[in-house]
Amino acid sequence: MKFQVRACALVLLMMLFLFADSCNKGSVVPVSSTDDGKSNPSTNKPATSTTTGSGATSTTTSGSTTATPVTSASPINYTPSGVISLDGSHDITISGKSINGGPVPAISLSNCYNVHITQNKLGNSTDVGIKLFNCKNITIDYNYITNVSGGVYVVQSSQGGIIVNNNQFLNMNGPSPRGQFVQFDNVSGPNNSISYNKGENISGQSNPQDAINLFMSNGTAASPIQVTGNWIRGGGPSTTGSGIMLGDYGGSYEVASNNILVDPGQCGMAIAGGDHMSIINNSIYARAQSFTNVGIYVWGQAGYAITNSTVSGNNVKFISQQYGENDSWLASGTPIPTGWNTNIFGANITSSILPSVIITL
Repeated sequence: MKFQVRACALVLLMMLFLFADSCNKGSVVPVSSTDDGKSNPSTNKPATSTTTGSGATSTTTSGSTTATPVTSASPINYTPSGVISLDGSHDITISGKSINGGPVPAISLSNCYNVHITQNKLGNSTDVGIKLFNCKNITIDYNYITNVSGGVYVVQSSQGGIIVNNNQFLNMNGPSPRGQFVQFDNVSGPNNSISYNKGENISGQSNPQDAINLFMSNGTAASPIQVTGNWIRGGGPSTTGSGIMLGDYGGSYEVASNNILVDPGQCGMAIAGGDHMSIINNSIYARAQSFTNVGIYVWGQAGYAITNSTVSGNNVKFISQQYGENDSWLASGTPIPTGWNTNIFGANITSSILPSVIITL
């Protein structure tokens, strides 16, 4: 009888311990740490909330939102590989490769669909890191691409689903017309995105043009091409290269939002033509250099008119060596974009809007 009582008591104690342990586990809140190690710069430390999604960690502080691109899925040991060139392939994954491209793209896909290119290390090519021709539903994420003429070049792909998110790019070498981290050239359809990437061009080690360029490309009213949450640092010495160029030779339904640019080239961001182009809630800073010109411009170039544009909520401080502070330019005869008066030109920002280290591989 005494044994039975003691056994029951022991079982009861174990149940209480397990219940308390499960309660303690439920009360632990995971802490999201960014891979750059930079803390929120706010000095009064108001309440913050953190959520994850779309490949970024978003921290909301006092009504404003900043996003840290997440560009490392998990540690990986790369396997050396020869260049990969596929035609008509589908429903495959290319992952874990280390590829030196030499005179050709490290990875080249033509007429392919439903392909995932992820967690590869690509570089050392006089051509681009990844080239897509006439492809659809291709996801390119968590790759590291360096020392190439351009990072990702997508051409004549009209059925949508081209996703270039959460990659790292270092030192694009050009020459023109290459030199971009990412360029969409005649890309159209729904669900196209260039988002949450980190890219840096180091002076003397690179020869870039536009960091991100949309050339003759079209989203849809329901699904614009998204250029969102990218971190871009470094441009020049080209006098034509910009940070983000929308509407190059026209196009439609393109949105650049919540990007952070530091010293991105002769221009920060621009709309060069097209319909329903939007530049929203970006931060752009540049110090005076020989090639710096203007922070944001809206100018229908090469005869391509601009209609239904939006430029709103941007923070810009852009110093031209020739003109002094030169934050914006709206070309004569160009319709005033929606939200133009909501931008903060002459914003109180510095190069510290980006961490000192953004490329982390």
